[in-house]
Amino acid sequence: MAEKRKREVPQLAPAVGIDLGTTYSCVGVWQHGRVEIIANDQGNRTTPSYVAFTNTGRLIGDAAKNQVDTNPTNTVFGAKRLIGRKYIDPSVQSDMKHWPFKVIPGSGNKPIIVVTYKGEEKQFATEEISAMVLAKMKETAEAYLGSTVKDAVVTVPAYFNDSQRQATKDAGVIAGLNVLRIINEPTAASIAYGLDTKSESTGEKNVFIFDLGGGTFDVSILTIEEGIFEVKATAGDTHLGGEDFDNTMVNHFVQEFRRKNNMDISGNPRALWRLKTACERAKRILSFSTKTEIEIDSLFQGIDFYSTISRAKFEELNKDFFTKCMELVQKCLNDAKMDKSSINDVVLVGGSTRIPKVQQLLQDFFPGKDLCKSINPDEAVAYGAAVQAAVLAGGGHEKLQDFVLVDITPLSLSIEVVGEIVAVVVPRNTTIPTKLEKVFETSKDNQTVVRFAVFEGESASSKDNNLLGSFNLSGIPPAPKGAEKFDVCFDIDANGILNVSAVHKTTGQKNHIIITNDRGRLSKEEIEKMVLEAEKFKFEDEEHKKKVKARNALEIFAYRMRKTIKLENITAKLPLADRKKIENAIDQAIQWLDSQPHAEAVEFEEKMEELERICKPIPKMYKGAGRPDMACAMDNNTPSARSGSGRAPPKIETID
Repeated sequence: MAEKRKREVPQLAPAVGIDLGTTYSCVGVWQHGRVEIIANDQGNRTTPSYVAFTNTGRLIGDAAKNQVDTNPTNTVFGAKRLIGRKYIDPSVQSDMKHWPFKVIPGSGNKPIIVVTYKGEEKQFATEEISAMVLAKMKETAEAYLGSTVKDAVVTVPAYFNDSQRQATKDAGVIAGLNVLRIINEPTAASIAYGLDTKSESTGEKNVFIFDLGGGTFDVSILTIEEGIFEVKATAGDTHLGGEDFDNTMVNHFVQEFRRKNNMDISGNPRALWRLKTACERAKRILSFSTKTEIEIDSLFQGIDFYSTISRAKFEELNKDFFTKCMELVQKCLNDAKMDKSSINDVVLVGGSTRIPKVQQLLQDFFPGKDLCKSINPDEAVAYGAAVQAAVLAGGGHEKLQDFVLVDITPLSLSIEVVGEIVAVVVPRNTTIPTKLEKVFETSKDNQTVVRFAVFEGESASSKDNNLLGSFNLSGIPPAPKGAEKFDVCFDIDANGILNVSAVHKTTGQKNHIIITNDRGRLSKEEIEKMVLEAEKFKFEDEEHKKKVKARNALEIFAYRMRKTIKLENITAKLPLADRKKIENAIDQAIQWLDSQPHAEAVEFEEKMEELERICKPIPKMYKGAGRPDMACAMDNNTPSARSGSGRAPPKIETID
């Protein structure tokens, strides 16, 4: 008994690692000397990154994805493809053609998602949608750990720019998390691989991480030796993944339907979603079969659709994407100044690496090397994030004592010079933390003020790169152009925070800026407002859960009692008047349930108490006569005692 009381004392929850994916998310925690990947309330170790808005509440995860067919315009997915981007971004415009939900331009040209929630139009920033998914992962971890989770490491694609990273961090704040660090997905996966192979590791290893997920693609080269993980180079595309493979198939079959029936389904969200679901299923089947069928009843205006697709056709439709993947593989090797022969292991991460063509291309590119599939491609990123979270939070386990992560900056950092071009100070793939300096000079005669504009990106033109911030240095003595010189220093710490300073060599005049990328980012006030909104949603979700549980409990109890009252061995000793009274009460309760689908939890509870009181004369020997527990009440798959009604119980909408 004393031991049980000890377990019930609330403990401070450890920091968790969260893989915030485009299509699926995953959460892990370091416990008992190992990483535990935490299953959600459906028993699944990954959770769909879906958020749905209905007339009665909000659904996140499996429940949201399961109802897209009937509610496509109000179910949001793929928000990671929007986060930190502008509405006019070509990739955003391209994705909008495939999404059933509405996206409009907001202030600062940020994409805003529009849905109908409880009969009213609601607008959400992409950070809010991502925050809802993060909050779901937070709740999943809390249910497993039995205490409140506050600290987390969240992963992002290696090629996310500063805007996308900061927006992801903002999403964490809105979700109620203290984001200890944002780390790159392939780097996190390499940690999973490194710990998995630690016992067999001898000496230095060059590991190539190939991470092809639902919406993004990254490749990274790391050197792993005795617990030190050093990133050498990274490359990628934040807009390439399984979603694109699905969309090419959807376009193919939309055209086929048009040819066969002279009808265009591209403007029908429900038809497109059903076709997309079938294409995603076909893609998975083609990973182990050379041919599969697409069969959808009443796809559009009552017309059935039937077709077939071969693995060869799928590969032809997506050949440009496969080519792009291999071009980035070569680019990463070039950036690392390595030959493919110097790579010891090729590690596959992300669900899309199951595609046979991808594996074949890699096998051909790295001849003689077996592709490493020992780590779960769906869980590796969350696994590595959980390890990093334990290290940053002071996990202290002996397995992590020698762990050191040396990361890089994925994009070049520059200063704008005359002619709207940039001069690179920190080349991409530079190891961080780092401190680099470059000398600049005035560009005009008698210039007394100099503006230093800091950009990130690989273009020589400043307008094609991402402006991170700027500052001025004034009080410069007038002189011919080029005469006055400045030392500009870029200092990046282990968290990727960039401090840029400039010092005038003659006078010692100096100024600096800490890049936090407030430009285009949510303001402090906006974040605070969204945090309050998130709390409101959480309260509404909890209230909806209570209502669903109370309704289900009453419904199961009523039909259980109806079945019980028909059993002669149970009710033989009941007076006829009592039996009639109980039957009438049960009938009235069932009729009330059918007529009051939106009653509040307290009303269901009051009806339950009333029915229990009336049913009290039923002998206690019947074990099924008691109040059903909540676990049973929440299980919509539980066989109901509704045999006497002639119909199955209605499916009550539940919060996932």
